[in-house]
Amino acid sequence: MEKGLTAENAENAEKELLKISSAGSADSAVKEMQKSKKKKYTVHFEPSGLKTEVPAGTVLLEAARKAGIYLSSICGGDGYCGKCKVIIDQGQSQSRPTTLLTPDEIRENVVLACQTKVLSEMTVTVPKSHALQASQILMDSDAHRFSELAGEVRAGVFEFDPLVRKLCVEMSAPTVHDHTADHERLYVAIRERIDAPIMQTGFRILQRLSKTLCEANYKVAVTIGRRGGTTEVIEVEPGRRCETNFAVAVDLGTTTVVAHLIDLTNAKTIDTEATYNSQINFGEDYIRRIIYAEENNAFDEMQNRIVHDVNNLIVTLAARQSIDLQDITAIVCAGNTAMVHFLLNLDPSRIRKEPYIASVSFVPPIRAAEAGIQINKRGLLYCLPGVAAYVGSDIVAGVLTTRIYTKKGVSLFIDIGTNGEVVLGNRDWLVCASSSAGPAFEGSGVRHGMRAGAGAIEKLAVLDDGSIEFKTIGETRPAGICGSGLLDTLAELFTNGIIDRTGRFTQPLRGAGFKTNGDTRLTESDEGLQFQLVPPEQDNREIVITQADINNLVRSKAGVFAAIRVLMESTQTKPEDLEAIYLAGGFGNFLNVRQAVTVGMLPDVPLEKIQFVGNTSIAGAKTVLLSRKALATAEKIAKSMTYFDLMSHPGYMDEFVRANFLPHTDLTLFPSVASVKSV
Repeated sequence: MEKGLTAENAENAEKELLKISSAGSADSAVKEMQKSKKKKYTVHFEPSGLKTEVPAGTVLLEAARKAGIYLSSICGGDGYCGKCKVIIDQGQSQSRPTTLLTPDEIRENVVLACQTKVLSEMTVTVPKSHALQASQILMDSDAHRFSELAGEVRAGVFEFDPLVRKLCVEMSAPTVHDHTADHERLYVAIRERIDAPIMQTGFRILQRLSKTLCEANYKVAVTIGRRGGTTEVIEVEPGRRCETNFAVAVDLGTTTVVAHLIDLTNAKTIDTEATYNSQINFGEDYIRRIIYAEENNAFDEMQNRIVHDVNNLIVTLAARQSIDLQDITAIVCAGNTAMVHFLLNLDPSRIRKEPYIASVSFVPPIRAAEAGIQINKRGLLYCLPGVAAYVGSDIVAGVLTTRIYTKKGVSLFIDIGTNGEVVLGNRDWLVCASSSAGPAFEGSGVRHGMRAGAGAIEKLAVLDDGSIEFKTIGETRPAGICGSGLLDTLAELFTNGIIDRTGRFTQPLRGAGFKTNGDTRLTESDEGLQFQLVPPEQDNREIVITQADINNLVRSKAGVFAAIRVLMESTQTKPEDLEAIYLAGGFGNFLNVRQAVTVGMLPDVPLEKIQFVGNTSIAGAKTVLLSRKALATAEKIAKSMTYFDLMSHPGYMDEFVRANFLPHTDLTLFPSVASVKSV
């Protein structure tokens, strides 16, 4: 195995190259350097087997992007998160010095992909804990929670009235006694079937309309789309192909993109697919991506990436179901405000700058082709409305799906991701906010944290004898800890007296098991105290939780609960007033609610009031796709929600500080936790 070039060696080599040893050698040395920079090398990535060719000097993170390898990279390649670790098996490279690698990792040729340049043909191994696996994406869990969406629509929640539909229309042919023009004749026939006071037809359709009607003997399939109060004739086809009309609902997530293929003739979901958002290599949160795009004039690239993801999902679904792309006539998207801006190539830069304003919250329907989306050339793209810069259409979709806007009692809707969006309200009022939860519970910002994938510890318990029991995704050996496992870890360390209410490790460790086993699992490292969760034995890597990790987790849960408290205090809502708490998204789908209450992330209410509701973003997009009334309702919801800007709210920081304890400084808010043995 060849050792990678260090920065010092590379610098010395460059100096040697520039030494003048013969006539004209300086010029030839410079030419040699320029020539070497033009060389291209192949980089092989294992265990995927993917490879790519890149110019010499290309950063490994960029090579991974090009190869289609998605590496965790919270900092977007700035070199301070330490999440893009890879192993150089073969080849030469140049890496910047970093304190984020241990001596053992350096000896094992571990490098940060964002700080390492390619200098030769290379073979690189991507550890499982630093790669992203699409198999863990929450893409259709709403199916068993909300039954068949078609059933809901037809049951009367919303009438079945798709945004785009096909009508089989049969008209009488013109005669010497009936001089009605073909275009007006078509409109009359359509209005006999549906309510369409305002209609329009594209010029291309008009140009060929008479020929189409004549050749079809005035029996045609008409595709119509709703654009506000206007009904547009999208396509006129000869014959009666009314049974082939499809659409796609899309959840534009910061981390994942999920698509459902819908049959618009019967409202059935016929297939689903998901992928990781390929923007992720520019930063795991959208603020990092906006900064990257601003600094590198890369807004076009950001749009190309998300559109490419959406198109890949559509093409995959269509191919799997043997559907022609021209028969997909509509797409409905829901996502946070930044992702909708990226999709449409709108300027998102003011989202991250005071006064934190979006370019648009209510996007009118547009031609999908205008955004580069590959469906019917005249098919329509709809985006659900958003509320503010940090409360997007995915949250409006959640409110629509859970129907808290119809309930007499007060409900709480929470979607915990990089940010923690919270909605509180009922049929009379709705308030919302977005907290700076941070990415800790997504596995980022924690030494051995990882996203949900094979080998991630998803459940953990400290037993009475002090031993630790855990379960990994895929029942494989542990590679790290994902969000639900981190929440379990925080709660278990607290309830077993390993950490106190401030989140600090107790010394010596309390509890019978630790008196027997001693304090050998609590050790001092270069970064402070750390507690061993998984020992380095039986082919397991050592997995620890550090004091810095715990501090990060406590801050994250505090951000969510502080947002909840601001909304509840502002509306004079008490915990006992809450009729239901709805948890959405991938993290909410898998967390242990008892543990979430124990650490003070969720209000202390009877657990039966807390419900998992899955991917409500995709569920809301599907609902809107199948009913014009649902789209109108979503717009009404977005307009009626009062947004609390926590960055300028006078009480938020006080609430945040009070929530930086386990479970809280005020134990009266958590009566069920006050009696646990460590409190």
